[in-house]
Amino acid sequence: MLTEERHSMILDTLARQRSANLSELCALLNTSESTVRRDLAILSENGMLVKVRGGAMALAENFSSQERNVEEKANLFVEEKIAIARYAASLIEDGDFVYIDAGTTTEKMIDYIPPKSVTFVTNAFINAKKLAQKGFPVLIPAGEIKVSTEAIVGAEAVASLSRYNFTKCFMGANGISVRGGFSTPDASEAAVKTAAITRSRQAYILADHSKFGKITAVKFAELNRGGIITDKAPDKKYLTEASVKEVL
Repeated sequence: MLTEERHSMILDTLARQRSANLSELCALLNTSESTVRRDLAILSENGMLVKVRGGAMALAENFSSQERNVEEKANLFVEEKIAIARYAASLIEDGDFVYIDAGTTTEKMIDYIPPKSVTFVTNAFINAKKLAQKGFPVLIPAGEIKVSTEAIVGAEAVASLSRYNFTKCFMGANGISVRGGFSTPDASEAAVKTAAITRSRQAYILADHSKFGKITAVKFAELNRGGIITDKAPDKKYLTEASVKEVL
């Protein structure tokens, strides 16, 4: 069993029953106590659980292992996403070299980008098509296709992005948490997000209020790595923990 699979099963278990001891996790994962201890230590260091004597407890913030497909996401918080997307688009300037992540909010921002001298890179087919139709130069990375999010992911995509130096990137996230950072359920998608942020001078996370206080399986960046553009932060603690722009 892969490390990411073990971590996901541990977090799923804690989400259901709030706590688990070493023996039941060993039985669940069919692995040694030393491996489970190591997994718990990693997840604790990443702010995804609370490690206690003899086991672990779930965080007060909600862990989510589910990921909706693009069609389901597109119908959620539409007005909020439009407001976020419109503001994000206003940040693009002439001469920028921009990465746009796959996602329903990042896709919407393309509608509001005026004619400018800008080159784009995106790992989403729909984004690439919309940008090209508006007359922008567009590049897409190599890699595998993830059907549920219509994104290009995998080691080849990460390698492709490592060649670029972006002035700005605009990213989606499934979870935003003080302890868990910016996160997404899929390890291969997280790796692409991390690569894009690492290669960007400025990083922006586009996320509606429902993403706050949620943790998903894989952290792709710390909260201080990108400015958050949201409709409204549901908890004011985020205003002191990160750079947050509220647009509604």
